[in-house]
Amino acid sequence: MKEDFEDYIENKVYEHRVLKRMSQKELADAVGVSKQTIFVMEKNNYSPSLVLAFRIADFFNVDVNDIFTYVKGSDQNEN
Repeated sequence: MKEDFEDYIENKVYEHRVLKRMSQKELADAVGVSKQTIFVMEKNNYSPSLVLAFRIADFFNVDVNDIFTYVKGSDQNEN
């Protein structure tokens, strides 16, 4: 049985990329993913693997928590 907790990962990839004046393609090449992956991640439509999250944080030389934030949802089965 699948439970919907509505939690997600929020990110600041776009902000860090723009501050570094990089294109999505340049960032994608630097961290080993497609431009499309960066695009959907910036729209918060994709949560990266832990490895990719750490790779991106390392690339920007910041802590992973500076870019990615866990947003806790609620269990819809609770009353």
